[in-house]
Amino acid sequence: MRGFVLGTRGSALALWQARHVARKLVADDPELVLREQVISTEGDVSTRVAFGLGDRGVFVRRIEQALLAGKIDLAVHSLKDLPTEQPEGLTIAAVLERHDARDILLTPEGSSLADLPPGCLLGTGSPRRRSQLLRARPDLKVEPVRGNVDTRVAKLREGQFGGIVLAMAGVERLGIDSVPYQPIDPSICLPAVGQGAMAVEVRADDAGLLRRLRALDHAPTRTAVAAERGFLSRLGGGCLAPATAHATLRGDRIVVDAMVGDGDGREVMRDRDEGSADGAREMGESLAARMLAAGAARILGASRDPAAEGR
Repeated sequence: MRGFVLGTRGSALALWQARHVARKLVADDPELVLREQVISTEGDVSTRVAFGLGDRGVFVRRIEQALLAGKIDLAVHSLKDLPTEQPEGLTIAAVLERHDARDILLTPEGSSLADLPPGCLLGTGSPRRRSQLLRARPDLKVEPVRGNVDTRVAKLREGQFGGIVLAMAGVERLGIDSVPYQPIDPSICLPAVGQGAMAVEVRADDAGLLRRLRALDHAPTRTAVAAERGFLSRLGGGCLAPATAHATLRGDRIVVDAMVGDGDGREVMRDRDEGSADGAREMGESLAARMLAAGAARILGASRDPAAEGR
């Protein structure tokens, strides 16, 4: 039996995710040989504090190039890092069951967002989070913070920030418990599209791997993220845009909550739709079209305007 090469970023979280998938595959076939290959992406090597709305795929592009070139056979990604459209020749073979998708607030005291003192400095590199957090607490200060999960937590412990906002999935997967945290309710801050879910990407013509990975696919998670990715695709925003959608399944029904905001939370639109889970992606696209017509296009246009940066 030939072995397979699994491509991944080199961060602690990326390695955890890659090895989690590897363990599942080997559990299904103990004779399977998987070799791990770490690939540095543009997002890993860049010194920029934050990426613009046009910087789509900076954490996956080089991995996808290696996959297309046959240098690796499969890649494990945080689904929220994947652009809404795959390059020709690649496909998402499996979407694993989603972890809790919520964002969390980490502070030395374990404070909630409501408990933070006025002027408290929060660290987040996400325009989506910045927009929603400032909408809820315009008296706070929000500044970018880069680095992997461990690096960001270290900056909090060193006193560089009064709090930082991260995805619960990453913190819990890494077992980080040195700083207490409080979940942020989605009614205040909707999580990123695909947050908490892992995707396995392969070449579309690799029938053998597609067959192997079918057992890892979690249909309810795939359905939910299809709606979210449909929303973002129709909106025309990258994974770093100040916009998002979050879907939840209720039996054979799906509920999609969405937001579009400006960089400082002065203007935030929210909307919701509900319907049959069979039409998940179409519902996301329809919700985006409705919001664009209602003013989201103007808000996003201002966010993409270079003159608006830093406002």
